[in-house]
Amino acid sequence: MSASSSAPGLGNIDRAQIDMQQIGIQEQQLAFPSFDAHAAWSLGSTLRRLAVERSHALVIDIRRFGSPFQPLFFAALPGTTPDNARWVERKSNVVARFHRSSYSVGLHLAGQSTTISAKYALPEEDYATHGGAFPLSVVGAGIIGCITVSGLPQRMDHELVVEALCLELKRDYAALRLPVA
Repeated sequence: MSASSSAPGLGNIDRAQIDMQQIGIQEQQLAFPSFDAHAAWSLGSTLRRLAVERSHALVIDIRRFGSPFQPLFFAALPGTTPDNARWVERKSNVVARFHRSSYSVGLHLAGQSTTISAKYALPEEDYATHGGAFPLSVVGAGIIGCITVSGLPQRMDHELVVEALCLELKRDYAALRLPVA
């Protein structure tokens, strides 16, 4: 989970701390006034358009939490494999469990030199603390589901989701993005 620093003197741990702080801001500010199947379709379509324009091979999944969860949007772009869909499932489970982005949970655990399995006794075959799953929050309701992608390096997966959320919510992506590595 190493990341290079953009400022002199900053190490990987500092970069992870900066990213975790910024992800906390993203999670607070990227909330929908309401969210339904139409909002999921629009968000998924925006994310798919970004991926196609950039020639990214991605699986995109939007779901509402519950038992069972409700699938709202799914797309598998050319170049993906069944493994990408499995990664989506595992990353989504992290958001469902912790109501935090999968990237933030992974950075936090790496900072503690532990794993999800060691700290929480959760099987790694069912939980992946890699970037790409982000909680869907509704003002006044809280976390209702998640949006997840798989196919890029984890930090890029996370950032692509945030960019799509910013576009849908008409937020300034430049102000909310993670610092450029």
